[in-house]
Amino acid sequence: MTSKQRAYLRSMASQIDTIFQIGKGGISEEMCKQISNALDARELIKLRVLDNAEYMPREAAEEIAEAVDAEVVTVIGTKFVLFR
Repeated sequence: MTSKQRAYLRSMASQIDTIFQIGKGGISEEMCKQISNALDARELIKLRVLDNAEYMPREAAEEIAEAVDAEVVTVIGTKFVLFR
C-alpha cells in the first residue's frame, strides 16, 4: 500500500465509527470471524483497544490483520483501522 493510498484511507476512516472493541477477553476466533464479516461488508473498519486489554493497540492490530487477511492502515492511540 502506498503512502497516498494510506492517507486516503485514513481520511475516510476519520468519518466512521468504531465498531469493535478489544477488552480483557482478548482476541478470540469468533471475534476474528465477525471482523472478517465486517470487512467483507465495509472494506474499512475502525477498532479500539480498551484499557483493561492485555494487548497494546499495535500488537492487536497486527494480530487481527494477519488472522483476517487485512492490512493495518493506521494505529493512533487506542484505535486502529483495518482495510481489506
